[in-house]
Amino acid sequence: MCGIVGYIGNSNCVNFILNGLKHLEYRGYDSAGIAIAEKNSVKIFKKCGRLKELENLIKNVNLEESCCGIGHTRWATHGKPNDLNSHPHKKNNVTIVHNGIIENYEKIKEKLEEKKYKFKSQTDSEVVAALIDSYYENSPVDAIINAAKGIKGSYALGIIFKDKKDTIYAVKKNSPLIIGIGQNENFLASDIPAIISKTKKYIVLEKNEIAILKKDSVEILDFNKNKIEKEILTVNWDVEEAEKKGFPHYMLKEIFEQPESIKRCFEKILSNDNLKLEIENMEDENIKKIKKIHIIACGTAMHAGLIGKHLIESFVRIPVEVDFASEFRYKNPILNKDDLVILISQSGETADTLAALQIAKKQKIFTLSIVNVVASSIARQADSVIYTSSGPEIAVASTKAFTSQIAVLATLTLKFAKIFGKLQKESLIEYCRILNDMPKIIEKVLKLDDEILKYAKTIYKKKDVFFIGRELDYCLALESSLKLKEISYIHSE
Repeated sequence: MCGIVGYIGNSNCVNFILNGLKHLEYRGYDSAGIAIAEKNSVKIFKKCGRLKELENLIKNVNLEESCCGIGHTRWATHGKPNDLNSHPHKKNNVTIVHNGIIENYEKIKEKLEEKKYKFKSQTDSEVVAALIDSYYENSPVDAIINAAKGIKGSYALGIIFKDKKDTIYAVKKNSPLIIGIGQNENFLASDIPAIISKTKKYIVLEKNEIAILKKDSVEILDFNKNKIEKEILTVNWDVEEAEKKGFPHYMLKEIFEQPESIKRCFEKILSNDNLKLEIENMEDENIKKIKKIHIIACGTAMHAGLIGKHLIESFVRIPVEVDFASEFRYKNPILNKDDLVILISQSGETADTLAALQIAKKQKIFTLSIVNVVASSIARQADSVIYTSSGPEIAVASTKAFTSQIAVLATLTLKFAKIFGKLQKESLIEYCRILNDMPKIIEKVLKLDDEILKYAKTIYKKKDVFFIGRELDYCLALESSLKLKEISYIHSE
């Protein structure tokens, strides 16, 4: 989950890029670097370790007031973590930062070595820089297109050409990349937290699109060099939501944000005693025809899907399969016209889940996405989307996104149960009331944090811990008792 940040404008790029990289630290990294376009050269500074190491390296160097630069935090894939393998990488005219994995880089490298290119690092990224340079004559766009056509794998690239230092180029395939839109300055980033201190306006770059960023313009082209008119989106949260707000770390902050995030989620899909949830492009009559549901996700979202399976099968009596997206895309899945495919992703950019979505769409199966990030790739490409409205989740271990996904699945279960005639009106009202009470219940549980910590210290070193009790019964009991000591557990040494 490497991070990319770029700046082109009237201000010194260094401070913005370093600050942007700090806001992408949650993605995980083992090294960091920055490339600065000066009058006569593109200077690169990179260092293994934390961002502080890079800051210490730069503060001892006399730099020009550069208004164009790209930065990167790397999580090592090809080549061990060290200064040499860190990004950016430069080959002659071309300097790049790269997220993703190039699957055929060894074959490309062999051909480039025949053309007398020499490589210092063990990375696939340096090979990409050389490949673009090998095609470069007068047109950066032509060089990028020709290089991209020979690459297999995934990538998001930020690129500076030595003789075009008033411009940043970007291109992507299956790795997230956004363009921030400012006043006489524009930005490049892997994710919104990197740019939100400067702008709330952004463009999502799509597969096989090239962005040309100048300080006063942004142009998007396809691989046929046709200009694409892109929708400018607006971030619906503030910079404060991407900060720790006094908590020692993001995970604890986001645990305590769960009552508000679930409340915000329910505001759009649930009233006090009824459902407001609508599935765009799918009428109730089409829902009645559903014979089987496939829930597809990765990681924590897949575990939310397992809870969704339990709820739907229990209340609606429709069979549900849950698949890891990475397995679904390769198993040649059997899908039928009356199936429903539900895709769950916090970011809406999860590569395997996006690939699974495209498989379902190719087979003309209705796709419903449960996503947090508005206008993300999965949200836009699915036939319908339900937003969890969790706000930014920066901690790698999911908290509020997970519980908001469950909240949506619970509400979806009630909608299906109502349409299939599995719930009487009185029961539906009662379940809606229980769900609406959940933010208050969670608030009360979070007030027991000191007691929870005490119990956690007694079990955290145990090899196995089993919580006893049925989920629904426990949730109802929790509403009335809220006494942590009533939770039973057993453990084995």
